[in-house]
Order: sequence, then structure tokens, then C-alpha cells
Amino acid sequence: MRLLSRILGPRLEATAHCDLPCGVYDPAQARIEAESVKAIQEKYQGNEDPEFRARAIAIKEQRAELVKHHLWVLWTDYFKAPHFEKYPELHTLFNKATKAAGAAGAKGSMDPAKGQELLDLIAEIDKIFWETKQA
Repeated sequence: MRLLSRILGPRLEATAHCDLPCGVYDPAQARIEAESVKAIQEKYQGNEDPEFRARAIAIKEQRAELVKHHLWVLWTDYFKAPHFEKYPELHTLFNKATKAAGAAGAKGSMDPAKGQELLDLIAEIDKIFWETKQA
């Protein structure tokens, strides 16, 4: 059976952010989720209810994962070699942004300052993204 599935199985697997590579990309998706992360962090600070706080943490962590997903799609699918040549800081910027969305950043913290740091990094990516769209 394994031999048959190896013979008949696909030789190449392709992935995209949707089932059909549509070419529609926008850092706004990451920004909206990051705004949600920061808003949850702020609401958490103003509420002492343990149930609310537990829900806030869970939702914030989900949103932070979505931020990382949207950033990875831009990084790996939209930006190409010519973009990285023109904007050599892009790899470092995406690395910092995905880490800022992760466990060491907004995902792992209830401090709204971490959420703002994430939003600031996304704003830098957004600026470069729109410059590349104008070209």
C-alpha cells in the first residue's frame, strides 16, 4: 500500500494563503489582528474578573497567532527577491515582527506596550509593502 501511494502520490506540493493563488495581499490583515491583541491587553489591565482575564488571554493568544500567519504569508508569498534586494532590512523586520507577535512578545504578555511594539513593526512592513505596490 505504501509503495502504491508513493507511486500515485503527488510529486510536488504547493501551498498558498488560499486554495487558489489569488495575488491578493495586504498587511492590513496582520494590523487588524494586532490591534485586537493590543485592545485585549488594555481591557485585561482594566478588569480584575478572573474569568474575563482567562478568556482575554486565550483570545489574545489566538489573535497573535493570526498576526504571525498573516506576516508569514506576506514574507514568504508576496515579497520576492527583487524586494529583498531593494529593501535589505525586510528579512530582519519580518523576523522581529513575527517574534513580537510570538511568545516572547505580544502573545506571551498582557502589557499593551508589547502590542504597540508589534503594531509599530507592522507599520514599517506596511510602508514598504505599499512602496512595492506602487512600483
